[in-house]
Amino acid sequence: MGVYDTIKSFIDKVFQPPISFLELAIEKLQGVNMVTAQGLDLSSYFAVFGDMPTAWQLVVSSILASTVLLGSLLIFRSVMRLYYAVKGGVKWW
Repeated sequence: MGVYDTIKSFIDKVFQPPISFLELAIEKLQGVNMVTAQGLDLSSYFAVFGDMPTAWQLVVSSILASTVLLGSLLIFRSVMRLYYAVKGGVKWW
């Protein structure tokens, strides 16, 4: 066994754990990709509201839409507070 083979086996031993970890991560991410490609069928969850009259269905959809809107505004407010806190911290750093 020559010097080249010795160095190559040493490098393989050093880099084998990170390479095997990255290969495992790639395999798991590809598996997740297949699961998420199926999507969600929300109609089965909201089928209960289908028996209501049209006016009540509109009320429920308005409540859901306003909840999503308010939630997104709260998330935006939190992100902006974090942004201004970081900006103020960097200013005095």
